[in-house]
Amino acid sequence: MQTELPPVPEWSGVQERVDAPPLAPRRKSRAVKVGSVTIGGGAPISVQSMTTTKTDDWAATLDQIEQLAAAGCEIARVSVPDAKAAAACRKIKDGSPLPLVADIHFDHRFALAAIEAGWDKLRLNPGNIRDPEKVREVVRAAKDRGMPIRIGVNNGSLAPDIVQRYGRTAQGMVESGLRHIRILEELDFRDIVVSLKAHDVRNTVLAYRLMADKVDYPFHLGVTEAGTVRSGTVKSSVGLGILLAEGIGDTIRVSLTADPVEEVPVCWDLLKSLGLRERGVEITSCPSCGRVQIDIVKLAEQVERITAEYRAPVKVAVMGCAVNGPGEASMADVGIAGGRGMGLIYRDGVKVRSLPESELLAGLREEIEKVIQERYPEYR
Repeated sequence: MQTELPPVPEWSGVQERVDAPPLAPRRKSRAVKVGSVTIGGGAPISVQSMTTTKTDDWAATLDQIEQLAAAGCEIARVSVPDAKAAAACRKIKDGSPLPLVADIHFDHRFALAAIEAGWDKLRLNPGNIRDPEKVREVVRAAKDRGMPIRIGVNNGSLAPDIVQRYGRTAQGMVESGLRHIRILEELDFRDIVVSLKAHDVRNTVLAYRLMADKVDYPFHLGVTEAGTVRSGTVKSSVGLGILLAEGIGDTIRVSLTADPVEEVPVCWDLLKSLGLRERGVEITSCPSCGRVQIDIVKLAEQVERITAEYRAPVKVAVMGCAVNGPGEASMADVGIAGGRGMGLIYRDGVKVRSLPESELLAGLREEIEKVIQERYPEYR
C-alpha cells in the first residue's frame, strides 16, 4: 500500500521552506509602555539586560548602557541598592539612550527616588519588601507618574510563610506573584509586568505556565542565576525556548555571569531561531568534518566578526564541502561553499563568484553590501 505525501507548498525565492508546525499563538496580554518600548499586547518581544557597574558611578553606568544599546538591547535595568545610587538616578536618566528599569530591593525609598527622577519602570521583589504599606506608597507614586511595575519573583527570595507552605516551588512563586498583584490591584494599579524566575529550568517553565492561566499581564522571561556564558546560554535557551514556542513571553533577559553586553546577542539569536524577531546577520555554518578542505572554523569566526556590524536581517551560509555546501549556500541570501584553498560565493542560490580563500571575506562583504542596498536600504 502506497502512502501519498502531501503536496509541497508553493514557495518563491531561495529561502528555506519551514514545513514544521508553527509556534503556538502568542498568549494574549495587556500592553504596558516602558518609555518608548511596548511590552505585551502583541508587541514584538523586547530584549533586556542589566548593568553591572556601581550605579553611583553614573558615568560608567551610562557608558555601559550605551554599549548595551549598540549591541541591540532595548531596555536597561539598573540596580538602585543604596542612597548613593539613588542620588545618581537623575544623571543616569538624563543621559540614557534606553528606557530604564530601577531594580529595587529591601528599601522602598530608593524606588521613590527613581520615580522622582523620571525612570521608566520599577522592578520590585515581593519577597523582600514585606511591609504592605511601604509597597502601597511606592505604587501610589508610580501610578501618579504613569510608571509601570514589574513584580519580580525569584525562587530564592520568597517570603518565609510561602516557603513554609509551598517550599521553593513553582507553586510558591506563583502564590508570591499573585499576592503582590493583589496589593497593586487593590490600588487600581494595572500597569504590571510579571516575572517568575528560578535557577532551575523546570520550575521556571512550570511557574510561567501556571501563571499564564491566572492573569493577563505581560511576562518578562528569564532563568535567574543561569550561570556562565556556556551553561547560562544553554539553560536560558532551553527554558525560554520552551515558553516562547508555547506563545508565552513578552520580553526576555538571558542572565549570564559575564559582561552584560554578551547577553544581548544571545537574546537575539534565541528570538531569531524561533522566527520571532529579525535583527542582524544570521549565520549558518557547518560543524566541520574530515571532508572539509578549507579552514572552516577560522573562516566562520572571521565571517561572524565582519558581519557583527550589520543590523539588516541577512542570511549568510558558511559551508566547507561539496556535500551540503551548495545546497545550504543556495538557501541563504549570501553563501560560501569552500573547497581546496578556494570557495564559491552564491547570491540567492546562484553562483556569482569563484575566489581564492584569501579573497573570500572581501568578496562576501561586497555581496552582503549589495543585498542590504537592494533589500534593506533602511539599514544603510
